[in-house]
Amino acid sequence: MSEQPPYLRIADELRQRIAEHVWEPGDRLPSRAQIGQEFGVGENVVRRAQELLISQGVLEGRAGSGTYVAEPRQRVRVVRSSAREQPSGSPFRQDMKALRRQGDWESRTDAKVPAPAEIATRLGIAEGEPCVRTTYEFLADRKPVQLSTSWEPYAVTGGTLVVLPEGGPHAGAGVVNRMAAIGVTISHAVEQPEPRHATAEEASLLGIQKAALVTHIRRTYYSDEGRPVETADIVVPAAHCEIVYEIPISR
Repeated sequence: MSEQPPYLRIADELRQRIAEHVWEPGDRLPSRAQIGQEFGVGENVVRRAQELLISQGVLEGRAGSGTYVAEPRQRVRVVRSSAREQPSGSPFRQDMKALRRQGDWESRTDAKVPAPAEIATRLGIAEGEPCVRTTYEFLADRKPVQLSTSWEPYAVTGGTLVVLPEGGPHAGAGVVNRMAAIGVTISHAVEQPEPRHATAEEASLLGIQKAALVTHIRRTYYSDEGRPVETADIVVPAAHCEIVYEIPISR
C-alpha cells in the first residue's frame, strides 16, 4: 500500500488542531516556515496542504496577511428548476428569500458581441453573429455565491424592450419572463453540469482558492419552436453551495 503523500498528512494534522480548538475560527495560522519546521517538511508541502483546506472551506487565505481558520459558513442551497420561474420578479431573489437570505447581483451587459464558436453552436447560429452578452455575479447576504455569463442572439431581442436583460421595464425578470414579453414562449431548458477547477479570475470573484472545485453548468433555454434563445455558463463554488434539482412531474 502506498504511503500517504506528505501534504495530505499535514492537512490532516492542521484539520485535527482546528477540530481540537487549538486554533479557533478567525485565528491566524503560524507561517508556512514555522509549520514546516515543526512537522519536518518543506514550505511547498505546507502550501499544498493549506490550499487543499482552503478549497474545502476549512481555511481562508487573505492576500498579504496570511492564512486563517475560516469562519463557519452555511452552504447556500442553489435550486435548479424551471418550476422556480415566477410570473414576475427575479427567480434568484425568490430562492434566496425562501432561505431567509438577501439575494442580489451585479451585472454588465455588452451588445452586439460576436458569438464565439462554442456559443454559436449552442445557440444554433453562425460564428460571429451578434449577441447580447451579460455577465453576472450573484450575491447571498452580500457574499458571492454564483457567476454566470449569458448569451442571447441579437436577432431574437434586438429592437425590443428586453434587448438589455438588466435594463428597461422587464429588467431582472429572468429569461423566461422577458422572452414571454416579446411573444417568445420558452418550453424547456437543458443543463449540463460538470465539476472542474476554478480559474484565477473565477476564484478571485468568488472569494475561493485558485483551482478550488466548482460546478460548471452549461444551460440553454429553448422556445416552443425548438429554437435556442439563450445560453449561459454558470459557475457555482462547491465548498459554499449545494446544487439541488427540482423536477416537476406531470400526470
